[in-house]
Amino acid sequence: MNEFIAELRLLKAWAGNPSITEITRRIHRDWQRVGRPRGEWPARSTVGNCFQVGRRRPNADLLLAVVQALVGADEAILSVWRQSLRAVLGEAEAAARVSAYDRLPAGLSVFVGRTDLVAQAEFLLARDQDVTTLVLEGMPGVGKTSLALHIAHRLLAEERTGVPVLFANLRGSAPQGPPADPAAVLETFLRLLGATGDRIPYDLDARAALYRQLLAGTGALVVLDDAADAEQLRRLLPGTRGCRTVITSRRALSGLGDPARLPVRPLDPDDSVELLRATAGADRIIPDITAVHEIAGLLGHLPLALSVIGRHMRDHPAWVLGDYYREPLITLALEDGVRTALAGSDASLPTGARRLLRLLAVQPLQETDAATAAALLGEPPSAAEHHLAALAAAHLIERTAPGRFRLHPLVHAYAEERICIDEPATRIRQALGRLLEHGRSRDAAIQLETRTLRGFRLPMPRQHSEADGGTRLPQHLRAGRVLAA
Repeated sequence: MNEFIAELRLLKAWAGNPSITEITRRIHRDWQRVGRPRGEWPARSTVGNCFQVGRRRPNADLLLAVVQALVGADEAILSVWRQSLRAVLGEAEAAARVSAYDRLPAGLSVFVGRTDLVAQAEFLLARDQDVTTLVLEGMPGVGKTSLALHIAHRLLAEERTGVPVLFANLRGSAPQGPPADPAAVLETFLRLLGATGDRIPYDLDARAALYRQLLAGTGALVVLDDAADAEQLRRLLPGTRGCRTVITSRRALSGLGDPARLPVRPLDPDDSVELLRATAGADRIIPDITAVHEIAGLLGHLPLALSVIGRHMRDHPAWVLGDYYREPLITLALEDGVRTALAGSDASLPTGARRLLRLLAVQPLQETDAATAAALLGEPPSAAEHHLAALAAAHLIERTAPGRFRLHPLVHAYAEERICIDEPATRIRQALGRLLEHGRSRDAAIQLETRTLRGFRLPMPRQHSEADGGTRLPQHLRAGRVLAA
């Protein structure tokens, strides 16, 4: 809505910057002409408010009247503004729909591992600690929500009864629709805390003040799931001693003061096998534990993917474990939820970072750095560093060492899919050419592999090392999947 108001201000300037009084006079004239009752005519102050940002419930009828007062009876221009306003109001309405409750959702029936993280969280959020806010950050599908709920349920089990509980899904990475409007979340929270409608202020800061007043001294537990950014969160934090808040986010959140932070990473190998056993059934994995470990490794130990494949094993007994070494393993994981989860984070990236994510797929699954990223992009290393930082902040690439990065196997597979959709074949070939020249300039003895992308079989630089040899993927995945045009 703020962007719409900014455009409306520019339209006012384009129209000669008439005064608010003059715009009001024109609206009164237009509405009198079409027979609208004088009681509906807007006051000058109401018209002036149309140019103020921060409005959450705009009057669409009046905004269109303002546009008409500025451009006259030009139906073509009015039609464009009408469509734009419909889109803006639709997004505002979607943002106002919130999922907030005064109880915790049920946790997963199967919760595996995370013993150290749970212990750390319980220590940090203990009553005798100064920590009031804990942020769980990690990549899509890594299990942040299930961990947050597991921690919250354990905290409540140890608490006295009657402690207020608030939960909200903030939709920060939802692939469809905008993040939840904090004003709407606060309105729901205030009602859940017993505030009647006549007590709930319209102003966002006033709502936040009342929210904190009602929570003071209650020892409440607040869980804010899937946060978009610090701006969305800032007024939702109780900010009072004794109240604990658990936040989950796919992004590295800054600007929240100094909360405790726990990075949530993929599962340990043994826990990955345990999750597959719990999901698929022991009889499906007992025949070949070594094969199950390799399957878990190919999935990068990502809980969402492990759950997907575990359910597939359970529901398809005709599939032997050997069938999951081939192409279907990655395809099945992406198809049943992982692709959607990654797409939600991908959509929020800046343009340069999105392009780099795709171009990184032309490399085999290995570490990269800013110089290599710059070669792929055809941009200076400083720009590549900026894009890598954006990917790392979104937890779509991992920093393995200072200046070194690595894609998760399923992020790499997702990027392979997207590059074939989003990048022209010519640009893929150019990027590969730059990468080959870059590799040769760094190591004259560089070895080559062949990648098939859009029908081009092109040489790929690959620097083999002793460390790399221990974690190489099976040949059918290591050589890269065939990406058809």
